[in-house]
Amino acid sequence: MSSERIARVQRDTQETRIKLALNLDGSGTARLATGLPFFEHMLTQIARHGLIDLEIDAVGDLDVDAHHTVEDVGIVMGQALAQAVGDRKGIYRYGHAYVPLDEALSRAVVDFSGRPGLVYNVEYVRPRIGDFDVDLLREFFQGFVNHAQVTLHLDNLEQHGQDYAETLDRWRQTLLARRQEILELGYDEAFLRKWEYYFAYCQAGFAANIIDLAQMVLSKPEHS
Repeated sequence: MSSERIARVQRDTQETRIKLALNLDGSGTARLATGLPFFEHMLTQIARHGLIDLEIDAVGDLDVDAHHTVEDVGIVMGQALAQAVGDRKGIYRYGHAYVPLDEALSRAVVDFSGRPGLVYNVEYVRPRIGDFDVDLLREFFQGFVNHAQVTLHLDNLEQHGQDYAETLDRWRQTLLARRQEILELGYDEAFLRKWEYYFAYCQAGFAANIIDLAQMVLSKPEHS
């Protein structure tokens, strides 16, 4: 596994032109231009809570709809993660989380198996948040798993009304995925306190995403 987990990917199609830069060991900065404010807000949480540097410049056929842009960003992000990880040696393969946000409860389970697969048991009671079509979230994750070569299960276990916070829950749920494994892997108390800080932020309604789970799965103590 390379000491620098950095990737740059460019993908051009008839519908989209996307450039993406990813640093798994960054400081949490994001520079995003997709033309989709809500989508950019969610992607910003990936960078912030995953301590990942993320740059995305996406030009798509938004005059038609946002489908191609959202899906293709997922594809390129999956390609970048696969490139940054390399041969995957020395990483922790599995992770999971059960995360509540008020009445909502979601579960995420991931396997860095080298095989793509998505099980997405999520239902919405309204089709849009602002101008954003929530069905496109599935397309994002499908594109991501296909090209990151991971198996991902996302389940909404409890739902009492669709709102912004519930959608954030599904994006952020994986932040806690390996909390129970941290001590077993030999992380020190300073590391635990850092993540408890982020857990508190999540409970206050901030969001993370599947890349946060990737960041935790891919990390290991320096002395191991």
